Amino acid sequence: MNDKLVFLGLLYFVQGIPYGLQSSLLPVYLRGAGHSLTRIGFTKILYFPWVLKVLWAPLVDRVGTKRRWLVGTVSGLALTCLSSAALAPEAHIWGVAGTLLAMNTIASVQDIAVDGAAVGLLKGRWELGLGNTAQVVGYKAGSVFAGGGLLAVIDVAGWSWMFILLTFVYAGVALFVWGAPVLDDENVKQADGSRRGGQGAEAVRPWRVWRKLMAVPGTPWTILYVLTYKLETAQNTSAVEKTS
Repeated sequence: MNDKLVFLGLLYFVQGIPYGLQSSLLPVYLRGAGHSLTRIGFTKILYFPWVLKVLWAPLVDRVGTKRRWLVGTVSGLALTCLSSAALAPEAHIWGVAGTLLAMNTIASVQDIAVDGAAVGLLKGRWELGLGNTAQVVGYKAGSVFAGGGLLAVIDVAGWSWMFILLTFVYAGVALFVWGAPVLDDENVKQADGSRRGGQGAEAVRPWRVWRKLMAVPGTPWTILYVLTYKLETAQNTSAVEKTS
């Protein structure tokens, strides 16, 4: 049980780092570099991938294994940090914004994979309660580490060295996840989509999930629902005609 909590807590910790970077460290750093409050306010747009993660959640849940998704996303976060280390926000603000947007996108994918692993690993009310504690404490600790601790590091070592440090942190976690024995349990692996009564098709067609969310009678979203439904019907009809 302790191995599960350490594993989940560590992953939620590194997942909280991007939020701490953008919510606490980045505004202070950019303001010190002379950027306007308007430009700093626009950096909140970089959180947008978290709103859209419902589109790729079915893909993460049904394709591949949790280990591969976690190793891939944590390694991707290491690469984005390495890219950020090569860019100075004073001179390359849009390049930094691009790397942070990529970081948020990858972190949103990691969030889906970690939650899925937690569902497979934790059994019973007691473990679920402890797992929820690991989630909240780990994520908050990562945010505080990035927003407070790294602010002190950047004051001494500078922007580039701070992201080099984060690169090593993420790389170390990726190696840890790759060899983590807790993921050897078959319960945390993705089931074959063919055994889910045709639900595997939604993994490669995430717009179906989006269409279901918009299917609320009596709301303006219904118009978009009808349009996406017609688009999918037309695509299915075209596919049938090609095969016949």
